Amino acid sequence: MKSQAKYITTSLLAFVLVAFSATNLLAQERNDIQYFVPATKAGVNVFEAPFTTDKTFDGVYVRIGGSNALQFQGISHDNDAGSLPDLENNFNLATSNLDLDVALAPGMRMHLRTYLSSQNHTETYVKGGYLQIDSFDFIEEGFLSSLSDNIRIKVGHMENNYGDNHFRRSDNGSAILNPFVGNYIMDSFTTEVGAEVYYYSGDLFGMVGLTNGKLNQSTEEGAVKTKPSILAKLGYDSQVNDDLRVRLTGSMFRVSQNASIYLYSGDRAGSRYYNVIEPGNFRAGRFAPSFAVSGRAPGGPIAGEMTAIMINPFVKFQGLEFYGVFENASGAIDNGEDTRSYTQIGAELLYRFGMDENFYVGGRYNTVSGEEPSGADIDISRINIGGGWFLTDNVLTKLEYVTQSYDGFTGDYAGAEFSGIMLEAVVSF
Repeated sequence: MKSQAKYITTSLLAFVLVAFSATNLLAQERNDIQYFVPATKAGVNVFEAPFTTDKTFDGVYVRIGGSNALQFQGISHDNDAGSLPDLENNFNLATSNLDLDVALAPGMRMHLRTYLSSQNHTETYVKGGYLQIDSFDFIEEGFLSSLSDNIRIKVGHMENNYGDNHFRRSDNGSAILNPFVGNYIMDSFTTEVGAEVYYYSGDLFGMVGLTNGKLNQSTEEGAVKTKPSILAKLGYDSQVNDDLRVRLTGSMFRVSQNASIYLYSGDRAGSRYYNVIEPGNFRAGRFAPSFAVSGRAPGGPIAGEMTAIMINPFVKFQGLEFYGVFENASGAIDNGEDTRSYTQIGAELLYRFGMDENFYVGGRYNTVSGEEPSGADIDISRINIGGGWFLTDNVLTKLEYVTQSYDGFTGDYAGAEFSGIMLEAVVSF
């Protein structure tokens, strides 16, 4: 035990020293792009890109950015059967992103993200990207100004704007906006080809979108013809005064027919809790409800359908911050013959303090419950307690204790649980 404690202490010290040394290598970030969320501390709690801007377009400008994340994991796991292999305290694979953000014309910009290194892929690959239009001045100055004063358009093979969780999640190497190390248990994140149209009016906004329902693009028609998916969002976001900000959003994602539904299994990069319960599963620690099952009968895949809704309150009063999640995903397989529903609840309470709120402490509570195809009622619960330190606007270190338990499962997940510490360093620019 003494040698293990010494190893952990030495590793944590080395980890912190690496984070400190990184601060000397960072250059000052430029934020010269209109309607843009910085990939730094300045992007914390921004959510959608701001609809107003004090930036001017001064010719085509290419911003090259990146983000890198590294974790030290000290987690143990167990189950009723005692069948799980031991996990050692060590470092996870460093993950890294490359971002290209391009100001193309007044009110028009492009975003492209590439995963350079991720848990699930050894090769570099493109996550996705989009074109965003906030003004039609690229056609002619003042063109349709009465429309562009309220309208935003996004088109691409992109991260779809369902709920607010995806604004606070770790996206491979990009983890500076997530106050904790892991994402939510039901990790709603997918990238599908589609378009989103936003309407802004003061503190209110709404969005309707359409996707083609495919994560991996193909024009070949399968045994189940995929129908377009529909998403929508309605929100209120107000900086009431210097001390108080209030935001409330409601979102919906509707899949009417698909052989594969990706909303909770669209992340190809991987989770942060490596090898827990199911070693080798790059989504370890998460849960993806399934409403579409391939090969359940002769003839191939069977169509599934799903409706997911999410409600997210956010309140920040001075340094005290609350973020909540209520989510329900319900669906059916076999034309309604196999129906079930899952509910996710989450709550985060943070306190940010120090000069420019460079420090924070807090906790997160997250549960998922529902009925599995076997008829079993399952429940997963997680608690995160931790904090973080912004060494600079580009460098964040986090320390958390996490514990997660499973109830109602069979096999390796029967009575399963994991717990331990996670330490993460993030560099983003």
